[in-house]
Amino acid sequence: MKDRPHIVVVEDDPEIRSLLEGYLAREGFRVTEVDGGAALDRFVSYYGEPDLIILDLMLPGEDGLSICRRLRAASRIPVIMLTARGEDVDKIVGLEMGADDYVPKPFNPRELVARIRAVFRRIEPVPELGRKQLSMGPFLVDVEGRTVVDKDGMEIELTGAEFDLLACFVTRPKRVLSRDQLMDWTRGRQADALDRTIDVQISRLRKKLDCGGEPVIKTIRNAGYILVLPVCETT
Repeated sequence: MKDRPHIVVVEDDPEIRSLLEGYLAREGFRVTEVDGGAALDRFVSYYGEPDLIILDLMLPGEDGLSICRRLRAASRIPVIMLTARGEDVDKIVGLEMGADDYVPKPFNPRELVARIRAVFRRIEPVPELGRKQLSMGPFLVDVEGRTVVDKDGMEIELTGAEFDLLACFVTRPKRVLSRDQLMDWTRGRQADALDRTIDVQISRLRKKLDCGGEPVIKTIRNAGYILVLPVCETT
């Protein structure tokens, strides 16, 4: 990660854009403001991918969910979604589109910065030397390198948040992990008890890690989840 990560704020409200630009700049980030999907596309085309995108859900024209879907189809750029709605369905849909996190409006700028830093910690590259690789059934998981490869050698595209969740399971094989544990390990203390993020990401992992229809992660009623595939270190 660069010394001053570059963040693009996609927000149609100029006051909120200005507030975010000023606050994030004071926190040491480089910030570019754009007012929608078309402006974001022009920025990426001309300057390349930023380190993170803060994306408003409710945008005129192409909304944030559509933009997030397009981004995730072609890129791993971390996305934190802003939503003015309090309904869980909006948060869930955003996560299903591949957002790494979300922050509801009105938000505390300190919380937003904390979430940004948490995302950057998750994606921080590590040296190649000494990486631990684990076999997980037909998959090969590089924990430090943050990659998952199937039996045909094809990399499976996971968001940063999805990989964090998978790492909880592969480093704790044959254990039932509760939602509270998973939220604490992946999202920190700021997550509330009604947060459905874990459930959404479990569902996405099940779809991406397909083993002929057999569930890779099993739900244990009133207890949590368990990884059913065998895990061992590779030689």
